[in-house]
Amino acid sequence: MAKKAHPEHGILLEQVKQIAKGLSDTFAPFCEVVVHDLTDPQHAILEIHNNLSGRKVGDPATELGLARIADPAYPQILSNYANHFSDGRQAKSTSIGIKDSNGKYVAALCMNVDLTLFRSLQSAMGQFINVDASAERESLNPVGADALRLHIDQFAAKLATTPRLLKPEERRSLLRELKELGFMDVRRAMDIVARELGVSRATVYTDAK
Repeated sequence: MAKKAHPEHGILLEQVKQIAKGLSDTFAPFCEVVVHDLTDPQHAILEIHNNLSGRKVGDPATELGLARIADPAYPQILSNYANHFSDGRQAKSTSIGIKDSNGKYVAALCMNVDLTLFRSLQSAMGQFINVDASAERESLNPVGADALRLHIDQFAAKLATTPRLLKPEERRSLLRELKELGFMDVRRAMDIVARELGVSRATVYTDAK
């Protein structure tokens, strides 16, 4: 005689399936998302999205799943632990146990990220951003531009705001200060100030008068 499904367990599993679908869509194709029905350990895998491990629906529970079934006190969340697929590819995994109202594990949501591509990208990016520290230095900014931006940021910080949120009277005060300190003599100062404040060059000209 077939085992009668517990109503609460069915509701929990349905909710976990919806979460799994959302996660799998978001992190495709690099993250495998698996729903385990821990009430049926011999056929625990209920759903598998972005299949990276080669497993299939109906496969039995993993050792971790069996541990949860045996011990309700087993950690509910295991995050970012080292793992690997059957072909040796390195993975990063997170497993979340789902308990019913009696504190018994009935399901698990597991995510397995294939690190192969990311390690290749990490290596490529490391090579790409590598620079020769002994080479002659050059700035692509106009001379004094960094100091001008810094002064604008510091002015706004003193008012507990950001440059783009300065009020008109505050902008005019800033422009007077920049002019008195000689910052407006920096090449393309008007353009730099306009970008930092998020206003037009015309507004900067008007405020600077």
